[in-house]
Amino acid sequence: MDVKVLQNLIKNTATLRERRVNRYKTSLRYYENKTDITNRNNGKSRLNKEGKDKPLRHADNRVPQNFHQLLVDQEASYVATKVPQIDVGDEKINNQIIDVLGDQFALTLNNLVVDAALGGYSCLHYWLDDDNNFRYSVVPFDQVTPIFDTTLTSKLIGLLRSYKQLDSDTGKYFIVHEYWTDQEAMFFRTPDTENVETLEPYNRITTFDVSAGYETGASNVFHHKFGRVPFIIFPKNRYREPDLFKYKGLIDAYDDIYNGFLNDIDDIQQVVLVLKNYGGTDLRSFMKDLNEYKAVKFNNSGNGDQSGIDTLQIEIPTEARNTVLNITRDNIFVQGQGIDPTKFDTTNASGTAIKMLYSTLELKASTTEANFRNSISDLVRAIMTYLNLPNAMSTNVIQTWQRTMIEDSLSQAQVLSTVANWSSKEAIAKANPIVDDWQQELKYQEEDAKNGDPFAPDSDYKPDDSEDDVDDEDE
Repeated sequence: MDVKVLQNLIKNTATLRERRVNRYKTSLRYYENKTDITNRNNGKSRLNKEGKDKPLRHADNRVPQNFHQLLVDQEASYVATKVPQIDVGDEKINNQIIDVLGDQFALTLNNLVVDAALGGYSCLHYWLDDDNNFRYSVVPFDQVTPIFDTTLTSKLIGLLRSYKQLDSDTGKYFIVHEYWTDQEAMFFRTPDTENVETLEPYNRITTFDVSAGYETGASNVFHHKFGRVPFIIFPKNRYREPDLFKYKGLIDAYDDIYNGFLNDIDDIQQVVLVLKNYGGTDLRSFMKDLNEYKAVKFNNSGNGDQSGIDTLQIEIPTEARNTVLNITRDNIFVQGQGIDPTKFDTTNASGTAIKMLYSTLELKASTTEANFRNSISDLVRAIMTYLNLPNAMSTNVIQTWQRTMIEDSLSQAQVLSTVANWSSKEAIAKANPIVDDWQQELKYQEEDAKNGDPFAPDSDYKPDDSEDDVDDEDE
Protein backbone atom coordinates (compact mmCIF):
# COMPACT_ATOMS: atom_id res chain seq x y z
CA MET A 1 0.00 0.00 0.00
CA ASP A 2 1.41 3.37 -0.99
CA VAL A 3 0.87 6.71 0.74
CA LYS A 4 -1.92 7.83 -1.57
CA VAL A 5 -4.00 4.70 -0.97
CA LEU A 6 -3.69 5.03 2.80
CA GLN A 7 -4.63 8.72 2.61
CA ASN A 8 -7.82 7.77 0.80
CA LEU A 9 -8.53 5.01 3.32
CA ILE A 10 -8.17 7.41 6.26
CA LYS A 11 -10.37 10.01 4.57
CA ASN A 12 -13.10 7.54 3.59
CA THR A 13 -13.34 6.05 7.07
CA ALA A 14 -13.03 9.37 8.95
CA THR A 15 -16.77 9.99 9.41
CA LEU A 16 -17.54 6.53 10.75
CA ARG A 17 -14.42 6.55 12.93
CA GLU A 18 -15.28 9.96 14.40
CA ARG A 19 -18.83 8.88 15.21
CA ARG A 20 -17.71 5.69 16.93
CA VAL A 21 -14.92 7.41 18.87
CA ASN A 22 -17.27 10.17 20.05
CA ARG A 23 -19.83 7.64 21.27
CA TYR A 24 -17.06 5.67 22.96
CA LYS A 25 -15.74 8.79 24.72
CA THR A 26 -19.25 9.62 25.94
CA SER A 27 -19.69 6.07 27.19
CA LEU A 28 -16.27 6.13 28.87
CA ARG A 29 -17.12 9.46 30.49
CA TYR A 30 -20.30 7.99 31.97
CA TYR A 31 -18.35 4.91 33.06
CA GLU A 32 -16.04 7.28 34.97
CA ASN A 33 -19.14 8.88 36.57
CA LYS A 34 -18.79 12.10 34.57
CA THR A 35 -22.37 12.35 33.38
CA ASP A 36 -23.85 15.37 31.61
CA ILE A 37 -24.97 16.85 34.93
CA THR A 38 -21.28 17.53 35.71
CA ASN A 39 -20.42 19.28 32.42
CA ARG A 40 -20.40 22.69 34.12
CA ASN A 41 -17.92 21.34 36.69
CA ASN A 42 -15.54 19.76 34.15
CA GLY A 43 -16.77 16.30 35.04
CA LYS A 44 -16.44 16.69 38.80
CA SER A 45 -19.11 15.89 41.36
CA ARG A 46 -19.72 19.00 43.45
CA LEU A 47 -22.05 20.32 46.14
CA ASN A 48 -22.57 24.05 45.67
CA LYS A 49 -25.10 25.74 47.94
CA GLU A 50 -24.43 29.20 46.51
CA GLY A 51 -24.06 28.41 42.84
CA LYS A 52 -26.94 30.52 41.50
CA ASP A 53 -27.66 34.21 41.86
CA LYS A 54 -31.43 33.97 42.34
CA PRO A 55 -33.54 35.07 45.33
CA LEU A 56 -35.03 31.67 46.13
CA ARG A 57 -32.72 29.44 44.10
CA HIS A 58 -29.15 29.58 45.36
CA ALA A 59 -28.12 25.91 45.30
CA ASP A 60 -26.56 24.33 42.21
CA ASN A 61 -25.58 20.83 43.35
CA ARG A 62 -24.32 18.46 40.66
CA VAL A 63 -23.88 14.92 41.97
CA PRO A 64 -23.92 12.14 39.31
CA GLN A 65 -25.17 8.60 39.78
CA ASN A 66 -22.83 5.92 38.43
CA PHE A 67 -25.39 3.49 37.03
CA HIS A 68 -23.43 2.91 33.81
CA GLN A 69 -20.30 1.67 35.57
CA LEU A 70 -22.42 -0.63 37.73
CA LEU A 71 -24.22 -2.15 34.74
CA VAL A 72 -21.04 -2.63 32.69
CA ASP A 73 -18.99 -4.15 35.51
CA GLN A 74 -21.94 -6.26 36.56
CA GLU A 75 -22.03 -7.99 33.18
CA ALA A 76 -18.23 -8.27 32.94
CA SER A 77 -18.07 -9.93 36.36
CA TYR A 78 -21.04 -12.17 35.60
CA VAL A 79 -19.85 -13.47 32.24
CA ALA A 80 -16.04 -13.14 32.32
CA THR A 81 -14.79 -13.69 35.87
CA LYS A 82 -14.32 -17.36 35.07
CA VAL A 83 -12.67 -17.88 31.70
CA PRO A 84 -14.37 -20.35 29.35
CA GLN A 85 -12.80 -23.78 29.33
CA ILE A 86 -11.39 -24.72 25.93
CA ASP A 87 -11.65 -28.21 24.47
CA VAL A 88 -10.36 -29.11 20.99
CA GLY A 89 -10.74 -32.84 21.48
CA ASP A 90 -7.20 -33.56 22.65
CA GLU A 91 -6.20 -33.13 26.29
CA LYS A 92 -2.54 -32.57 25.46
CA ILE A 93 -3.37 -29.79 23.00
CA ASN A 94 -5.83 -28.30 25.49
CA ASN A 95 -3.02 -27.96 28.02
CA GLN A 96 -0.72 -26.41 25.42
CA ILE A 97 -3.36 -23.80 24.58
CA ILE A 98 -3.90 -23.02 28.27
CA ASP A 99 -0.15 -22.57 28.74
CA VAL A 100 0.03 -20.09 25.85
CA LEU A 101 -3.00 -18.15 27.09
CA GLY A 102 -1.33 -17.82 30.49
CA ASP A 103 -2.58 -16.27 33.69
CA GLN A 104 -3.56 -12.96 32.08
CA PHE A 105 -6.36 -14.42 29.96
CA ALA A 106 -9.03 -13.94 32.67
CA LEU A 107 -8.25 -10.24 33.11
CA THR A 108 -7.92 -9.76 29.35
CA LEU A 109 -11.34 -11.28 28.72
CA ASN A 110 -12.88 -9.10 31.43
CA ASN A 111 -11.34 -6.00 29.82
CA LEU A 112 -12.63 -7.08 26.41
CA VAL A 113 -16.18 -7.28 27.77
CA VAL A 114 -15.87 -3.82 29.36
CA ASP A 115 -14.45 -2.24 26.20
CA ALA A 116 -17.10 -3.89 24.05
CA ALA A 117 -19.84 -2.50 26.29
CA LEU A 118 -18.31 0.99 26.08
CA GLY A 119 -17.58 1.06 22.36
CA GLY A 120 -19.73 -1.64 20.76
CA TYR A 121 -16.76 -3.90 20.14
CA SER A 122 -13.28 -4.50 21.52
CA CYS A 123 -10.08 -5.50 19.79
CA LEU A 124 -7.30 -7.97 20.62
CA HIS A 125 -3.89 -7.90 18.93
CA TYR A 126 -1.53 -10.90 18.95
CA TRP A 127 2.09 -11.07 17.87
CA LEU A 128 5.39 -12.90 18.42
CA ASP A 129 7.97 -11.28 20.68
CA ASP A 130 11.73 -11.26 20.20
CA ASP A 131 11.96 -14.74 21.76
CA ASN A 132 9.27 -16.08 19.42
CA ASN A 133 6.71 -16.31 22.24
CA PHE A 134 3.01 -15.79 21.48
CA ARG A 135 1.76 -12.54 23.02
CA TYR A 136 -1.60 -10.75 22.98
CA SER A 137 -3.11 -7.58 24.39
CA VAL A 138 -6.26 -5.44 24.25
CA VAL A 139 -5.95 -2.47 21.88
CA PRO A 140 -7.58 0.81 23.02
CA PHE A 141 -10.86 1.32 21.20
CA ASP A 142 -10.09 4.79 19.89
CA GLN A 143 -6.96 3.52 18.08
CA VAL A 144 -8.72 0.94 15.92
CA THR A 145 -10.54 1.16 12.59
CA PRO A 146 -11.44 -2.35 11.38
CA ILE A 147 -12.04 -2.88 7.67
CA PHE A 148 -14.53 -5.63 6.81
CA ASP A 149 -15.40 -7.08 3.43
CA THR A 150 -18.89 -6.64 2.03
CA THR A 151 -19.85 -10.32 2.08
CA LEU A 152 -22.40 -11.77 4.46
CA THR A 153 -19.61 -13.13 6.66
CA SER A 154 -18.14 -9.63 7.26
CA LYS A 155 -14.61 -11.00 7.26
CA LEU A 156 -11.87 -8.75 8.66
CA ILE A 157 -9.64 -7.93 5.68
CA GLY A 158 -7.59 -5.12 7.18
CA LEU A 159 -7.16 -2.93 10.21
CA LEU A 160 -5.96 0.64 10.62
CA ARG A 161 -4.40 1.48 13.97
CA SER A 162 -3.64 5.14 14.71
CA TYR A 163 -1.99 6.43 17.87
CA LYS A 164 0.30 9.13 19.25
CA GLN A 165 4.00 8.57 19.77
CA LEU A 166 6.59 10.84 21.34
CA ASP A 167 9.59 11.90 19.27
CA SER A 168 12.50 11.83 21.72
CA ASP A 169 14.56 14.10 19.46
CA THR A 170 12.06 16.96 19.23
CA GLY A 171 9.97 16.34 22.35
CA LYS A 172 6.81 16.54 20.24
CA TYR A 173 4.14 13.99 19.46
CA PHE A 174 3.44 12.63 16.02
CA ILE A 175 0.77 10.25 14.79
CA VAL A 176 1.59 6.70 13.71
CA HIS A 177 -0.74 4.96 11.27
CA GLU A 178 -0.37 1.19 10.96
CA TYR A 179 -2.26 -0.75 8.34
CA TRP A 180 -2.39 -4.52 8.82
CA THR A 181 -3.42 -7.17 6.29
CA ASP A 182 -3.23 -10.96 6.30
CA GLN A 183 0.35 -10.79 5.01
CA GLU A 184 2.02 -7.62 6.24
CA ALA A 185 1.89 -4.40 8.23
CA MET A 186 2.77 -1.00 6.78
CA PHE A 187 3.81 1.95 8.96
CA PHE A 188 3.29 5.63 8.20
CA ARG A 189 3.47 8.83 10.22
CA THR A 190 2.19 12.38 10.16
CA PRO A 191 2.94 15.35 12.43
CA ASP A 192 -0.65 16.59 12.15
CA THR A 193 -3.72 14.59 13.11
CA GLU A 194 -6.02 16.59 10.87
CA ASN A 195 -3.88 16.89 7.76
CA VAL A 196 -3.31 13.47 6.22
CA GLU A 197 -1.67 15.12 3.24
CA THR A 198 1.54 15.19 5.31
CA LEU A 199 1.50 11.38 5.58
CA GLU A 200 4.87 9.76 4.91
CA PRO A 201 6.45 6.28 5.32
CA TYR A 202 7.69 5.53 8.82
CA ASN A 203 10.77 3.30 8.55
CA ARG A 204 10.72 1.55 11.90
CA ILE A 205 11.40 -2.02 10.75
CA THR A 206 15.07 -3.01 10.69
CA THR A 207 16.01 -5.13 7.65
CA PHE A 208 18.72 -7.82 7.66
CA ASP A 209 20.80 -9.66 5.14
CA VAL A 210 20.33 -13.17 6.48
CA SER A 211 23.19 -14.67 4.46
CA ALA A 212 25.65 -11.94 5.48
CA GLY A 213 24.30 -11.58 9.01
CA TYR A 214 24.15 -7.80 9.30
CA GLU A 215 21.64 -4.96 9.10
CA THR A 216 20.98 -3.50 5.68
CA GLY A 217 18.73 -0.59 6.58
CA ALA A 218 15.15 0.16 7.63
CA SER A 219 11.75 -0.28 6.03
CA ASN A 220 8.14 0.67 6.73
CA VAL A 221 6.88 -2.82 5.86
CA PHE A 222 6.74 -5.77 8.25
CA HIS A 223 5.91 -9.27 6.95
CA HIS A 224 4.22 -11.56 9.46
CA LYS A 225 3.47 -15.27 9.09
CA PHE A 226 0.02 -15.62 10.64
CA GLY A 227 -1.81 -15.87 7.33
CA ARG A 228 -4.59 -13.62 8.62
CA VAL A 229 -4.96 -10.13 10.09
CA PRO A 230 -3.42 -10.53 13.59
CA PHE A 231 -6.27 -8.62 15.23
CA ILE A 232 -9.50 -10.11 16.55
CA ILE A 233 -12.69 -8.07 16.88
CA PHE A 234 -14.97 -8.95 19.82
CA PRO A 235 -18.42 -7.51 18.96
CA LYS A 236 -20.88 -6.69 21.74
CA ASN A 237 -23.88 -7.26 19.51
CA ARG A 238 -24.81 -7.70 15.86
CA TYR A 239 -24.58 -3.99 15.07
CA ARG A 240 -21.49 -3.34 17.23
CA GLU A 241 -23.26 -0.60 19.19
CA PRO A 242 -22.40 0.42 22.80
CA ASP A 243 -24.77 -0.19 25.69
CA LEU A 244 -25.00 3.33 27.13
CA PHE A 245 -27.38 4.86 24.62
CA LYS A 246 -30.15 2.43 25.51
CA TYR A 247 -30.53 4.13 28.88
CA LYS A 248 -28.49 7.35 28.80
CA GLY A 249 -31.65 9.50 28.80
CA LEU A 250 -32.90 7.70 31.91
CA ILE A 251 -29.62 8.34 33.74
CA ASP A 252 -29.77 12.02 32.77
CA ALA A 253 -33.37 12.22 33.96
CA TYR A 254 -32.49 10.60 37.28
CA ASP A 255 -29.57 12.98 37.79
CA ASP A 256 -31.78 15.97 36.98
CA ILE A 257 -34.52 14.98 39.42
CA TYR A 258 -32.12 13.88 42.15
CA ASN A 259 -30.03 17.06 42.02
CA GLY A 260 -33.17 19.20 41.84
CA PHE A 261 -34.22 17.49 45.05
CA LEU A 262 -30.85 18.28 46.66
CA ASN A 263 -31.12 21.89 45.55
CA ASP A 264 -34.58 22.21 47.06
CA ILE A 265 -33.37 20.79 50.38
CA ASP A 266 -30.65 23.46 50.52
CA ASP A 267 -32.90 26.24 49.26
CA ILE A 268 -35.72 25.46 51.66
CA GLN A 269 -33.53 26.87 54.42
CA GLN A 270 -33.65 30.24 52.66
CA VAL A 271 -36.71 32.18 53.85
CA VAL A 272 -37.72 35.47 52.24
CA LEU A 273 -39.69 37.85 54.51
CA VAL A 274 -42.32 40.09 52.89
CA LEU A 275 -43.01 43.23 54.98
CA LYS A 276 -46.28 45.12 54.62
CA ASN A 277 -46.60 48.66 56.11
CA TYR A 278 -43.45 48.28 58.17
CA GLY A 279 -43.21 51.16 60.60
CA GLY A 280 -39.41 51.40 60.75
CA THR A 281 -36.95 53.21 58.52
CA ASP A 282 -34.57 50.46 57.38
CA LEU A 283 -34.07 46.71 57.41
CA ARG A 284 -31.29 46.87 59.99
CA SER A 285 -33.73 48.30 62.54
CA PHE A 286 -36.19 45.57 61.60
CA MET A 287 -33.69 42.79 62.22
CA LYS A 288 -32.51 44.38 65.45
CA ASP A 289 -36.07 44.65 66.83
CA LEU A 290 -36.80 41.08 65.71
CA ASN A 291 -33.69 39.66 67.39
CA GLU A 292 -33.83 41.71 70.62
CA TYR A 293 -37.51 42.17 71.32
CA LYS A 294 -39.07 39.39 69.28
CA ALA A 295 -41.48 42.05 68.07
CA VAL A 296 -41.72 44.43 65.14
CA LYS A 297 -43.68 47.69 64.74
CA PHE A 298 -46.13 47.96 61.81
CA ASN A 299 -48.43 50.81 60.75
CA ASN A 300 -52.15 50.09 60.86
CA SER A 301 -54.51 51.83 58.48
CA GLY A 302 -57.75 50.57 59.99
CA ASN A 303 -60.27 47.96 58.97
CA GLY A 304 -59.09 45.64 56.22
CA ASP A 305 -55.47 46.44 56.88
CA GLN A 306 -53.08 43.63 55.87
CA SER A 307 -49.97 44.87 57.63
CA GLY A 308 -47.59 42.19 58.88
CA ILE A 309 -44.96 39.68 57.76
CA ASP A 310 -45.43 37.04 55.12
CA THR A 311 -42.85 34.42 54.16
CA LEU A 312 -41.86 32.95 50.81
CA GLN A 313 -40.62 29.38 50.96
CA ILE A 314 -40.10 26.54 48.49
CA GLU A 315 -42.58 23.72 48.64
CA ILE A 316 -41.11 20.29 47.87
CA PRO A 317 -43.41 17.70 46.23
CA THR A 318 -41.65 14.86 48.06
CA GLU A 319 -44.06 12.04 47.22
CA ALA A 320 -44.14 12.84 43.51
CA ARG A 321 -40.35 13.09 43.28
CA ASN A 322 -39.81 9.83 45.16
CA THR A 323 -42.22 8.11 42.80
CA VAL A 324 -40.48 9.44 39.69
CA LEU A 325 -37.04 8.56 41.08
CA ASN A 326 -38.11 5.00 41.82
CA ILE A 327 -39.72 4.53 38.41
CA THR A 328 -36.68 6.00 36.64
CA ARG A 329 -34.29 3.81 38.63
CA ASP A 330 -36.29 0.68 37.81
CA ASN A 331 -36.33 1.58 34.12
CA ILE A 332 -32.55 2.09 34.09
CA PHE A 333 -32.01 -1.49 35.22
CA VAL A 334 -34.70 -2.81 32.87
CA GLN A 335 -33.29 -1.03 29.82
CA GLY A 336 -29.71 -1.76 30.93
CA GLN A 337 -30.59 -5.43 31.54
CA GLY A 338 -28.97 -5.49 34.94
CA ILE A 339 -29.77 -6.21 38.57
CA ASP A 340 -30.59 -3.47 41.04
CA PRO A 341 -28.67 -4.52 44.18
CA THR A 342 -31.19 -2.72 46.39
CA LYS A 343 -33.91 -5.12 45.21
CA PHE A 344 -32.11 -8.23 46.44
CA ASP A 345 -33.40 -7.95 49.99
CA THR A 346 -33.99 -11.61 50.82
CA THR A 347 -31.48 -14.18 52.01
CA ASN A 348 -33.75 -17.20 51.59
CA ALA A 349 -34.47 -17.00 47.86
CA SER A 350 -34.93 -20.32 46.11
CA GLY A 351 -32.96 -21.34 43.07
CA THR A 352 -35.88 -20.39 40.80
CA ALA A 353 -36.25 -16.96 42.42
CA ILE A 354 -32.52 -16.27 42.01
CA LYS A 355 -32.67 -17.26 38.34
CA MET A 356 -35.60 -14.90 37.81
CA LEU A 357 -33.61 -12.11 39.45
CA TYR A 358 -30.76 -12.72 37.00
CA SER A 359 -33.02 -13.22 33.97
CA THR A 360 -32.41 -9.87 32.23
CA LEU A 361 -28.68 -9.96 32.98
CA GLU A 362 -28.54 -13.50 31.60
CA LEU A 363 -30.17 -12.33 28.36
CA LYS A 364 -27.51 -9.66 27.91
CA ALA A 365 -24.67 -11.97 28.95
CA SER A 366 -25.86 -14.71 26.58
CA THR A 367 -25.81 -12.26 23.67
CA THR A 368 -22.29 -11.17 24.59
CA GLU A 369 -21.16 -14.78 24.91
CA ALA A 370 -22.67 -15.70 21.55
CA ASN A 371 -20.81 -12.85 19.84
CA PHE A 372 -17.56 -13.58 21.70
CA ARG A 373 -17.51 -17.30 20.92
CA ASN A 374 -16.32 -16.92 17.33
CA SER A 375 -13.63 -14.49 18.46
CA ILE A 376 -12.37 -16.85 21.17
CA SER A 377 -12.26 -19.64 18.59
CA ASP A 378 -10.21 -17.39 16.29
CA LEU A 379 -7.74 -16.79 19.11
CA VAL A 380 -7.48 -20.52 19.85
CA ARG A 381 -6.87 -21.32 16.18
CA ALA A 382 -4.21 -18.60 15.99
CA ILE A 383 -2.47 -20.26 18.95
CA MET A 384 -2.75 -23.69 17.31
CA THR A 385 -1.20 -22.24 14.14
CA TYR A 386 1.63 -20.81 16.23
CA LEU A 387 2.14 -24.26 17.80
CA ASN A 388 2.27 -25.83 14.30
CA LEU A 389 -0.62 -28.14 15.14
CA PRO A 390 -2.41 -29.89 12.26
CA ASN A 391 -5.86 -28.81 11.07
CA ALA A 392 -5.69 -25.66 13.17
CA MET A 393 -8.17 -23.70 11.06
CA SER A 394 -10.72 -26.51 10.81
CA THR A 395 -10.60 -27.80 14.39
CA ASN A 396 -13.89 -27.65 16.27
CA VAL A 397 -13.36 -25.52 19.38
CA ILE A 398 -15.74 -26.38 22.22
CA GLN A 399 -16.16 -23.66 24.85
CA THR A 400 -17.72 -24.08 28.28
CA TRP A 401 -18.66 -20.73 29.80
CA GLN A 402 -19.46 -20.32 33.46
CA ARG A 403 -21.39 -17.58 35.21
CA THR A 404 -20.48 -15.90 38.48
CA MET A 405 -23.64 -15.38 40.46
CA ILE A 406 -25.32 -15.87 43.79
CA GLU A 407 -26.86 -19.29 43.53
CA ASP A 408 -28.71 -21.87 45.54
CA SER A 409 -26.04 -24.59 45.64
CA LEU A 410 -28.23 -26.92 47.71
CA SER A 411 -30.97 -27.00 45.05
CA GLN A 412 -28.39 -27.58 42.32
CA ALA A 413 -26.78 -30.42 44.28
CA GLN A 414 -30.18 -32.04 44.82
CA VAL A 415 -30.87 -31.93 41.08
CA LEU A 416 -27.49 -33.53 40.36
CA SER A 417 -28.16 -36.24 42.90
CA THR A 418 -31.48 -37.02 41.21
CA VAL A 419 -30.07 -37.35 37.68
CA ALA A 420 -26.63 -38.76 38.56
CA ASN A 421 -27.46 -42.34 37.60
CA TRP A 422 -28.63 -41.25 34.13
CA SER A 423 -25.92 -38.70 33.34
CA SER A 424 -22.32 -38.92 32.24
CA LYS A 425 -19.47 -38.22 34.63
CA GLU A 426 -18.47 -35.27 32.48
CA ALA A 427 -21.94 -33.70 32.65
CA ILE A 428 -22.05 -34.13 36.42
CA ALA A 429 -18.57 -32.64 36.85
CA LYS A 430 -19.50 -29.62 34.73
CA ALA A 431 -22.65 -28.93 36.74
CA ASN A 432 -21.20 -29.65 40.18
CA PRO A 433 -21.60 -26.42 42.22
CA ILE A 434 -18.42 -27.04 44.24
CA VAL A 435 -16.21 -27.76 41.20
CA ASP A 436 -14.38 -24.93 39.44
CA ASP A 437 -12.43 -27.03 36.91
CA TRP A 438 -14.48 -29.97 35.68
CA GLN A 439 -11.57 -31.48 33.72
CA GLN A 440 -9.40 -31.53 36.84
CA GLU A 441 -12.30 -33.03 38.78
CA LEU A 442 -12.41 -35.98 36.36
CA LYS A 443 -8.69 -36.50 36.86
CA TYR A 444 -9.17 -36.53 40.61
CA GLN A 445 -11.87 -39.17 40.23
CA GLU A 446 -9.59 -41.36 38.11
CA GLU A 447 -6.80 -41.06 40.68
CA ASP A 448 -9.20 -41.95 43.50
CA ALA A 449 -10.38 -45.01 41.58
CA LYS A 450 -6.80 -46.16 41.01
CA ASN A 451 -6.00 -45.71 44.69
CA GLY A 452 -8.90 -47.91 45.73
CA ASP A 453 -11.23 -45.24 47.06
CA PRO A 454 -14.54 -47.09 47.57
CA PHE A 455 -16.51 -43.89 46.91
CA ALA A 456 -14.87 -43.12 43.56
CA PRO A 457 -17.28 -43.46 40.57
CA ASP A 458 -15.06 -46.02 38.78
CA SER A 459 -13.96 -47.91 41.84
CA ASP A 460 -14.01 -51.72 41.68
CA TYR A 461 -14.25 -51.97 45.44
CA LYS A 462 -16.76 -54.53 46.68
CA PRO A 463 -17.53 -55.10 50.35
CA ASP A 464 -16.52 -58.44 51.83
CA ASP A 465 -19.61 -60.55 52.47
CA SER A 466 -18.06 -61.71 55.71
CA GLU A 467 -18.35 -58.19 57.07
CA ASP A 468 -22.12 -58.51 56.93
CA ASP A 469 -22.25 -61.94 58.60
CA VAL A 470 -23.95 -62.01 61.92
CA ASP A 471 -22.35 -63.97 64.72
CA ASP A 472 -24.94 -66.59 65.57
CA GLU A 473 -23.52 -66.98 69.03
CA ASP A 474 -24.39 -63.37 69.80
CA GLU A 475 -28.03 -63.85 68.86
